[in-house]
Amino acid sequence: MKQVNQTQKKNTLNIQKFFFSLSVGLFAIPFLTEWRVAHAAPAKLDLTLSEHSTAKIKKMLNDPKTWKQIPQKVLLCVYSPNGANGEAFEQATSYISELPRIAQVAKGFGVNMHITRPSKLQMQIEVDYPKLKQKTSTTVNLKVYTDERVLTEDFRSKKCDGAGISNLRARQFNPFVGSIDAIGAVQSYKQLTQVIQLLARPEFDSKMINKDYEVVGVVPLGAAYIMVNDRRIDTLPKAAGKKVAVMNFDATQKKLVQNVGAQPVTVDLTSVGGKFNNKEVDIMAAPAILFDPLELHKGLEDKSGKVVGAIIKFPLIQVTGTLIMHRNKFPDGMGAIAREIIAKQLDPAFEFVDKTERAIPAKYWMDIRDAERAGYLKIMREARIQMTKEGYYDKDMMRILKKVRCSQDPKNFECSLNDE
Repeated sequence: MKQVNQTQKKNTLNIQKFFFSLSVGLFAIPFLTEWRVAHAAPAKLDLTLSEHSTAKIKKMLNDPKTWKQIPQKVLLCVYSPNGANGEAFEQATSYISELPRIAQVAKGFGVNMHITRPSKLQMQIEVDYPKLKQKTSTTVNLKVYTDERVLTEDFRSKKCDGAGISNLRARQFNPFVGSIDAIGAVQSYKQLTQVIQLLARPEFDSKMINKDYEVVGVVPLGAAYIMVNDRRIDTLPKAAGKKVAVMNFDATQKKLVQNVGAQPVTVDLTSVGGKFNNKEVDIMAAPAILFDPLELHKGLEDKSGKVVGAIIKFPLIQVTGTLIMHRNKFPDGMGAIAREIIAKQLDPAFEFVDKTERAIPAKYWMDIRDAERAGYLKIMREARIQMTKEGYYDKDMMRILKKVRCSQDPKNFECSLNDE
C-alpha cells in the first residue's frame, strides 16, 4: 500500500505542475500588474497589444479613477492537489522570472514598476506614474487549495478576489462562458483556439461580465475522452444499461447518460479513478492529464495486466479552465486587457495537452469507426439542444459555437439546420 501511495504521489506531480502553471502562471500575474498587461506561460510571453488595447491602457493610466481602484491587498486562490509544497509550486512560481519583461512593457507606457517576493505566497508591487504624480502599492497573497469545491465556495463568498477554476464549476458565475464545455459543442483544438480568441475581442467584453463576476481568461485543459473497461463497448447501443461516472456538480453529464439509456453514478475527482479502476463503473470521461495521476490504466486492464478496455479517441467535451475575478476589486477595463494577452498564449497550453495525450501508450487507444461517428455527433447534438432549452447551456454561446464548427466544416450536416 505504501508503494502505491508513493506512486500516486509521484504521478500527481505531473497534473499538479500543469494546474499550477495555469493557476499561478496564467492567472496570478495578470492581477499582479492590476490595471494593464500581464500573463505568464511556459514559453516566452507574447506581450504585443492591439491598437485597441494600447489605447485603452493609455486612457486608463490617465484616468485618476483608475488609480483609486487599485487595491492595496489582493487574495488570489489557486488549486493544487498537493498544496503549496514541493516541486510543483517551485515550477509554477518560476514563471515570475518573466516579470522583468512585463515591467519593461510598463516602462513603455511611462510607468515605473518594482516587484519583490517577500515569501513563497506573497508579492509586493510598487508602481509609480510620474506623469500624473501617482504612486501605489499592492500586496498580492496566493492561497492554495487542495479541494476545488472549497475554493469555488470561498470565491463565491468573496474570501478570494480572484480564482482559477474549471469551466464546469465556473458556469455558475458566467453561464455564457461556462457553456464552452457543452457536450460535443467544440470538436477539435482548432475550433477551441478560434473560440477563445474570438471571445477576447472587444465586442464580447459585456458577455464576460455577469453581475459581480468577470472572466479574464479561458485556457485549454484537453479534450475529455470516453474510457471503457471493456473494448466491446464500442457503440452507443452497447452503452445502454452500463454504469457511467458523472461529476456530482455537473447535471448535464447525468442528462447525456440517461439519454443513451445508461446508469449515471455520481462521483467527484477524488473518487472517479477508484470507481473506474475497481470496475464499480464501466464508463467514464476524462482528459489525458488525469490518466497518470488517477492511474486509469488499471481500469483498462484485467488482473493479469492485459488491456481489455480502451480510450475512445473521440472528444466528448473540451475541458477548459476559467480565470475569474470580482469586478469591484480591480480597475475597470483590466479584464479586457488580460483576456487579449491570455488568448495569445495558447500554444504552450496546447503543446502540453498534445504531450500528455501522446504519452499514453497506443495500446490503450481505440479509434471510433466512421460508421459510429455520426451517431455520436447526433446524440450529443440532441442532448445539447435539449439541455439548452432546459437552461443548462447559454443560447448565445451555442449559436457562436455552431458558427465556429460550420466555418471550419461547412459541409457538416448540421450547418443546414436551424434548430441550434
